[in-house]
Amino acid sequence: MIGKLWSWFWGPTARYGWGAIFIVGGIAGVIFWGGFNTFMEYTNTLEFCVSCHEMRDTVFPEYKKTVHFTNRTGVRVVCSDCHVPKDWTAKLVRKVQASNELYHKVVGTIDTPEKFEANRLALAQRVWASMEATDSRECRNCHSFEAMDFSLQARRPQDKHPEAMEAGKTCINCHQGIAHKLPAGYDDDD
Repeated sequence: MIGKLWSWFWGPTARYGWGAIFIVGGIAGVIFWGGFNTFMEYTNTLEFCVSCHEMRDTVFPEYKKTVHFTNRTGVRVVCSDCHVPKDWTAKLVRKVQASNELYHKVVGTIDTPEKFEANRLALAQRVWASMEATDSRECRNCHSFEAMDFSLQARRPQDKHPEAMEAGKTCINCHQGIAHKLPAGYDDDD
């Protein structure tokens, strides 16, 4: 049996056999890639993000009260817009990091509102550190100092944005709590 198979691969019809293998392999690769990428995009939807009760019962109601959810222009920013990079490689890295969040879901680290609140400051600090390390990359997908007309802003941002730009600050240095309430124990010095 193995001898016949070996002969088939190396016999006169080998080019057809190998061609079929490459074609079938290519089709399987395209199907795998398409499925993988489709699932990656599905995990970026608002529906997916709030499908677990930890998010639906805690941060989602807070987010629904912000300008990122409802505003005069009708532009909605969803969870992944702030928490997942657009670049495919960085997105893949973030999805791998999210597997740690799945572990904590399984072991019940934040499975009640009380546990979530007890961990909120540590969770927020982790997100803020990540955003600072990437120069608020996800914020800058929509916001940039260069596109801002400071004269049209309220007095405080009109003063603070040029200072922040000159000091090399990034969005998250000043805008913690923009989409979620600030954690208990958070000390805002400004």
